[in-house]
Amino acid sequence: MEMHQVKYFLATASELNFTKAAEICNVTQPSLTRAIKQLEDELGGDLFRRERPQAQLTELGQRMYPLLKQCYESAHGARMLASAIKSGEIGTLKLALSHTINLELLTSHLTELNRLFNRLEVKLLRGRAPEIIELLKTGEAELAIAADLGDGWGRLDRWPLFTEEFGLILNAKHRLASHSAIEVDDLRQERWLRRAYCEHFEKAMSLLRSHGLDVDQGYELNSERDLITLLESDFGVAFVPRSLPRPKTLKQAAVNGVEFRRTNYLYGVAGRERTAVASAILKMLRAADWSRHTN
Repeated sequence: MEMHQVKYFLATASELNFTKAAEICNVTQPSLTRAIKQLEDELGGDLFRRERPQAQLTELGQRMYPLLKQCYESAHGARMLASAIKSGEIGTLKLALSHTINLELLTSHLTELNRLFNRLEVKLLRGRAPEIIELLKTGEAELAIAADLGDGWGRLDRWPLFTEEFGLILNAKHRLASHSAIEVDDLRQERWLRRAYCEHFEKAMSLLRSHGLDVDQGYELNSERDLITLLESDFGVAFVPRSLPRPKTLKQAAVNGVEFRRTNYLYGVAGRERTAVASAILKMLRAADWSRHTN
């Protein structure tokens, strides 16, 4: 079944006249008649009764009309969508983010994408390091932003965005909240809120343990939202990257003698063709000024 055959059938069903239908379709009547006959042969019966001057739909034609109309409109819609995507009028971005990446880092870039693409569709996905890699492998995500994902898959392209320090975050009413820098000894009795979803979780915890801090005393968490909730309720303190969202109810400070940093990367799949939207945001992110997150 060819779409031009369906088009000719629909035009003839609307006009109930082969000559008028041929004029509407801008083809000769013999060409239109031949195409409809081929469609009838494929469907196994007449679609029209040829009565002069008008044609009439047979029972088969009446039953096939809504089905063929839906088929034609779907195909037409698919062509229009493909054309819009190819011309850049519409675009889709599938972006994976580590649980530790603050979405506020991207809002200005997403705003710019909305300006560039009239109809922008964005799919944001969250996950831990192995989940981010799997999303890129399967194509469910086209790009990803995360800290170090390791060397588990050789097809990853990555571009460094910025490197940031870790520091202590605590309730604004905590006894240490007024300190710009905190001594390790002041943290001996603190309960720790552990970010198990962080790409550098084990390294960060090992560093704190090496300074004699009992980081196993406290809570192990699986989301930044839970972390913020417990910090605001003064359930403990946490060792976090600078870019973590910090409401006014919380304070951040350095820990003297404890230095830890991470680099956040933009990831893609080597050799895989990128959409116009992905190419656009890739250029934006690589050209962005990230200095305020590194100081």
